[in-house]
Amino acid sequence: MIVNDPVFGFIEIPEGLLTQLVKHPYVVRLTRLKQLGATHYVYPGAVHTRFQHSVGALHLVSQAVNALGERGVCILDHERMGVEAAMLLHDLGHGPMSHVLEHCFVKGISHEEISLHLMEHINREMGGALDIAIRIYRDSYPKHYLHELVCSQLDMDRLDYLCRDSFFTGVREGIIGVARIIKMLDVRNDQLVVEGKGIYTIENYLMARRLMYWQVYLHKTVLAAGEMLRLAIERARRLVAEGQEVECAPCLAYFLRHHVDAAFAKSHPEWISQFAALDDTDVESALKQWATHEDFVLSTLARGYTERRLLKATEMEAPLTDEQLNTKRMEVAQKMGITPKEGSYFVQTREIGQMLYSTADDHISIIQKDGSVRDLSAFSELLTGQHSDRTTKRYFLFSPR
Repeated sequence: MIVNDPVFGFIEIPEGLLTQLVKHPYVVRLTRLKQLGATHYVYPGAVHTRFQHSVGALHLVSQAVNALGERGVCILDHERMGVEAAMLLHDLGHGPMSHVLEHCFVKGISHEEISLHLMEHINREMGGALDIAIRIYRDSYPKHYLHELVCSQLDMDRLDYLCRDSFFTGVREGIIGVARIIKMLDVRNDQLVVEGKGIYTIENYLMARRLMYWQVYLHKTVLAAGEMLRLAIERARRLVAEGQEVECAPCLAYFLRHHVDAAFAKSHPEWISQFAALDDTDVESALKQWATHEDFVLSTLARGYTERRLLKATEMEAPLTDEQLNTKRMEVAQKMGITPKEGSYFVQTREIGQMLYSTADDHISIIQKDGSVRDLSAFSELLTGQHSDRTTKRYFLFSPR
């Protein structure tokens, strides 16, 4: 199978397991999930899908395996197949509208864990064909560096989404030297390392990621749209709990009726099939229906989102106190002629944090000419002082315009 990808060109997917996986309903579902949720309200081109990203990440991990092989790193055929399958399936656990609704439908279970649930389901269907892929994904396979290709601070997932999101948003600050990074990869002591001469390329990658977060992923209008989505789902769930009728697709109705968390999931195995049926079209269709709902809060939030009449996002120097927040909610409730409790849906605060680089995570290791391996932070001027292991925080107030 050959895929014509706008970012990397023609991508060849070998016949066999990978082609079967690309055609599996769980993977096809990714074509109905936008990679960046509501970001198209700011960057109209950002309507690419998680399927496109997954195929791109598969391509990059294949390139990385080739590059490591050229350096003499022994990766057997079944290991190659395993890491490629793990990369292709790594995003199965994402729900609708990107990360903004990640904890609205399933609480206490990360999208990585949900991906693992779905991979295990496919594995049972295929008679154990994904055994190695799952072990690599879980980091229980003897070769740790294969897991790092799928999940680390320099994995193929991040390399693809930076290139892809930069391409579709038109934000050129996200452009990185992917080919050079991959060519600089090697393995020492069962961990991925980067050649010393690649330091500046890695610094560019870190800065590009930082700029994309503040300029695209955490753009204040994108955050406002996300808040309205989240609040609409919360209001719909409250109305359902009170016995009111809220029309939507059966799979979405399931998550409005049930509080799905780790405890619930253990005794209700059907939750995973309901999740696998849920995509952006269900949420978008529901919002159009809810725009005319008799409940003022739900209809206002839903109509505001679908018509792009979003809450105003105001950046603050410090978070509001409880007293300040309650005062603002009372003021809004009075102006809108609703109760203070209902007014709370229209006045929200959020703290956003982003870290340039973490030495506590699967850190980026640099190999010097003498063969010594040290953390990137020991060499990089970019990470001197307080730039490493430091979270930059911003505070936002969302309220009616």
